[in-house]
Amino acid sequence: MDTGGPPDCGLRAAVDVHDLSTGGARAAAVLAADATFAHVLAGRTAAVPRAAPYQPGEFYLRELPRCAAPDGLNGLGLLVTDGYADLDPEARPGLGAHAHPESGIAVTTVAKPRFRTATHAAPVQRGSPVRPLFVTAAAMPAADAADLVRRMADRYRLPGAAPRRHPRARRPDRSHHYRLPARLTCADARNAADADNPTGCDAA
Repeated sequence: MDTGGPPDCGLRAAVDVHDLSTGGARAAAVLAADATFAHVLAGRTAAVPRAAPYQPGEFYLRELPRCAAPDGLNGLGLLVTDGYADLDPEARPGLGAHAHPESGIAVTTVAKPRFRTATHAAPVQRGSPVRPLFVTAAAMPAADAADLVRRMADRYRLPGAAPRRHPRARRPDRSHHYRLPARLTCADARNAADADNPTGCDAA
């Protein structure tokens, strides 16, 4: 599902969710003024209830309500999240395809593992020459989404806008609004995500 053109206005948001050892989960978003997330403006976090277990091919049922939990996500020009926009070349809808009509904006999805049926996903090399990211999109051309991810700030495999990088995004007690530094350390984001969320949020 890659119709439409690249977004050219509005704030951009990258949203991610990870489960907490205390139960429930934490949804976190970073807001940026530009599509490469080189200028991160602010962050939002929200506590969300425990979700149902992940079911292959139905990731959106688990994650869509959780990705919408942080407030202040109105007036966006682009939403970036993990998973897949669609799950196969026949456009079986995934998280991104479901998020687009819910939000009314273009969605770029970035996954670390390859989903077996998503043979259409664009591989994007960032940092690692042997472990690409897999990019799909809803309401924007897939090639534009892949180019956007390729150009995102920092040189590591995961782009700089990693919501889970900030420690407040992992606190289970309450929701937060917080300012973020203009640049985030992608290596720290990758390590924190792997350590805090071993099951990941990167499947379809």
